[in-house]
Amino acid sequence: MDPWNRRRFLTTGALAAGALTLGTGPVAARPAPPLEVAPLGPGFLWGVASSGFQSEGHAPDSNWTRYIAAGKTEDPYHDSVDFYSRFRSDIALAAQLGVRVYRIGIEWARVQPRPGEWDEAGFQFYDEVVGAISAAGMRPMLTLDHWVYPGWQAERGGWRRAGMVDDWLANARTVVDRYAAAEPLWITFNEPAAYLMNEVRYGGIGVGDIPAMQERMALAHDAAYDHIHRVQPGAMVSSNVAYIPAADDMINGAFVDRIEARLDYIGIDYYYGFSPHSVLTQFPDPAKLWTLSLQAEGIYYALDHYARRFPGKALYIVENSMPTENGRPRADGYTRADLLRDTVYWLQRAAADGMNLMGYNYWSLTDNYEWGSYTPRFGLYTVDVLGDPALTRRPTDAVAAYTAITRQGGVPGDYRPTRAPAACSIVDGLSSCADQLTVPR
Repeated sequence: MDPWNRRRFLTTGALAAGALTLGTGPVAARPAPPLEVAPLGPGFLWGVASSGFQSEGHAPDSNWTRYIAAGKTEDPYHDSVDFYSRFRSDIALAAQLGVRVYRIGIEWARVQPRPGEWDEAGFQFYDEVVGAISAAGMRPMLTLDHWVYPGWQAERGGWRRAGMVDDWLANARTVVDRYAAAEPLWITFNEPAAYLMNEVRYGGIGVGDIPAMQERMALAHDAAYDHIHRVQPGAMVSSNVAYIPAADDMINGAFVDRIEARLDYIGIDYYYGFSPHSVLTQFPDPAKLWTLSLQAEGIYYALDHYARRFPGKALYIVENSMPTENGRPRADGYTRADLLRDTVYWLQRAAADGMNLMGYNYWSLTDNYEWGSYTPRFGLYTVDVLGDPALTRRPTDAVAAYTAITRQGGVPGDYRPTRAPAACSIVDGLSSCADQLTVPR
């Protein structure tokens, strides 16, 4: 079965709504492009991002192992890239990049395999992972829920039941109490809107359950936020959104508004951009992620969107990168390193224009299980799960590029993107079309 994953949800939502070119209204004229971009300062958080289920392997019983066993995905899971056994060497690879943040998930299914029963061996694994991240000089970013919950919870009805909130919080508080001393950054729910759609797609909830699940996630986020701040004063907590070009307010706005008072920073996942030209010349196929239009400058528009919605609030790109088909070069010739450098240029432009940019994570350190398929590859290090039993980590061209970026605080001041900004991008609807970004000559 053709899998429906988060990035296909992002893209389909954008295509459906993007034709309407929805925007947030007129904005002030953008500043003139500088001849040179300044580096991002020493306090900027360069990082890598991953999730537990997608990379760990050796998966305990969960809603997702059940979806896979039921034949609802394109590929079997196997042991993914086996981060469970190789975490020390993977963390060492991240440290060599010079990044300061390593995002992981703490899998509820691994630490609470049965109701009321905590698995000390599961916690010991995460103790060692968090300890290794800290020992390597990086700060953990811990995700409490990256779309996976225990199989016993699925049997109880998952997010269909009001009691899910109390069960979820019992796990969240146990995790927070255990790891707050490591001073992590926190993500409560990864991409809540995409979580909802995946649960509908795979049968975790019905369409009619969407409002209740959304409200239950909001209640859980608020309570977890309060607990984190009691245990870890000064903590930074968010729930990252999957940015939807042209329609972000329509899809993410209600949830973000609901939890706004308990967001210390706005976490944004940005992958794709669209323009009328890109849609007309090659109509995007959400089933083939590697064919979708990539607009590096769209990350500026996404940041500007939230900078205007929440003036002064810290902004963090929690996920960003590019997909390839089984690691092969893209048909458009855009390389992983080129897109990374182009993207970072636009981050530097955003910071220069006054946006409160806190950090950037590359998704992901390695390729992993892309929610049903191993075909889309997003990693700095590519891994052929289905064809290489050794699960060798092979560096892409972006490894050297990212290492240079973290050392220099960005791209050189006189850098120019390899691709000019798209004419009439609709990443932020009419506002990004009417006053589009330019690059000095």
